[in-house]
Formats: sequence, structure tokens, C-alpha cells
Amino acid sequence: MRKISLAFSLLLLLIVSVSYAQLGPKDGAGLSPTDIERVKVGSQAPDFGLEGMDGKEIRLSDYRGKKSVVLVFYRGHW
Repeated sequence: MRKISLAFSLLLLLIVSVSYAQLGPKDGAGLSPTDIERVKVGSQAPDFGLEGMDGKEIRLSDYRGKKSVVLVFYRGHW
């Protein structure tokens, strides 16, 4: 039962994050989305923030050095 709850929570988080991403960035809005030189392979990820489900801001830097973070950039066309 615990595995099912965890899987459901992760799926819900994925759906919410994809939906939120469609609203556009709050920080870095002046940056070109096609500038592939902004982040290079092997470089440290730039800090960014997203609003959590509870309305509080979550920043990537909150986890730096504390937990492993997997970033997935999904480019949808719709």
C-alpha cells in the first residue's frame, strides 16, 4: 500500500509540475529559450524556484549539498 501511495504521489507531482510549467517562468523571463549556451554539460545547475502545492516557493538551492535532485526537462508541443 505504501508503494502505491508513493507512486501516486510522484505521478501527481509530475502532473502538477508539467501543468505549472505551462504558465511560463517567473524568473529569467528575459532569457531566450533557444540560447543553448546558458547551461553547459557538467556545469552546476542555475538556481530557480517553483511554487509548491502548498503555495510556498521551493528553490533548487534549498537542496544543494543535502539531497540528490533529478531535473527532467520535457519539451512538449501542443
